[in-house]
Amino acid sequence: MSAPTHAPAAAPAITAAELLDFTRRIASDPELIASLPLDPEGRTWIRLDGPGGSEAWLIGWPPGTGTGWHDHAESRGAFTTARGRLTENSLTVRLPAEGWRSLSLAPDVDRTRALGPGTGRAFGEHHVHEVLNESGTEHAISVHAYHPPLPLIRRYSRTGPVLTLEQVERPADWQ
Repeated sequence: MSAPTHAPAAAPAITAAELLDFTRRIASDPELIASLPLDPEGRTWIRLDGPGGSEAWLIGWPPGTGTGWHDHAESRGAFTTARGRLTENSLTVRLPAEGWRSLSLAPDVDRTRALGPGTGRAFGEHHVHEVLNESGTEHAISVHAYHPPLPLIRRYSRTGPVLTLEQVERPADWQ
């Protein structure tokens, strides 16, 4: 009789809180933050090694730039502002993962957060938000991490209470 075989234990999932701890630690590294080349016209980024196989990015935001409304599908994530100030507009409602093209949102689902240097935010799967550098003169820099690595990003447009799915991006589109 042979001994039973056991599959190797799966690595524990990285939590949103652990991702936030990582982004805070990286955001407090002045040498790394200073190494990011900044472009006055568009966002710049450097891919980082995140904890436990997570995907991480150091991102530069010229004045007046933003992401537009989007989500990170089944990935949880976190980001921390390292320099400047970012604004996050988010929805407090979980949207259906698929099967819709346009939704009318209730009037009380919007939240806004201002995130200055050292301030971060963790979030769960299907979190819909936009991140903005509303400064007219100052670059912002932030650190972002996602686990599992981003399988896709869904981009939305918004007109008043109506949120419309516009595009689905896959990793090949941004790497």
